[in-house]
Amino acid sequence: MIRVLLADDHQLVRMGLRVLVDREDDMRVVGEATDGREALAAIRRDPPDVLLLDIRMPGMDGLELLRTLAADPALGGVRVIVVTTFEIDRYVFEALHAGASGFVLKDTAPTELVRAIRVVAAGEALLSPSITRMLVGTFARQWAPPEPVDGLDTLTEREREIAAWVGTGRSNADIAAALFLSPATVRTHVTRVMTKLGARSRAQLVVLATRAGLTPPD
Repeated sequence: MIRVLLADDHQLVRMGLRVLVDREDDMRVVGEATDGREALAAIRRDPPDVLLLDIRMPGMDGLELLRTLAADPALGGVRVIVVTTFEIDRYVFEALHAGASGFVLKDTAPTELVRAIRVVAAGEALLSPSITRMLVGTFARQWAPPEPVDGLDTLTEREREIAAWVGTGRSNADIAAALFLSPATVRTHVTRVMTKLGARSRAQLVVLATRAGLTPPD
């Protein structure tokens, strides 16, 4: 059973999300919060598998909550999906960099949001390759100038190559095909890279790879 926490300051939004989640056989809402402080308290009491998080909330907003979660190793297992009314913008990039597993728009089709919850609960990134490339390619240049990435010098040559491919938004299967490796081997490399770079999610690894200027060889 996938346990979901809702954090949004609009009651109608929370009601809609609750109905959507609770009608699925494999997931249920375990709590609601109207701001980041309430969400943090709920997470510390009983960590959910997935947090559906609004960015703009009174008091502690979504970005501050994400940074707080990232700083607490005990809460590292909570996967976060940012649910926003905005198109891709600075807030979304910052959310991914802070450790969110991805994002969806509030007008996303119900079936897509349900799929997103399952994907993130399984430990994968929510973003499709096309969205990932557009997001990182546009906003990494605008709001995240190139800078050193901690742990980059600890990567092996193969790990740097894998990180560069992840930065393009490709799936493990796509990377495996390109490098003539098995998906399981790619998955192992990705896990090691995430550990060395301190990435909490694949989406965050995409951001870090881009900020480090890693690109696959031609």
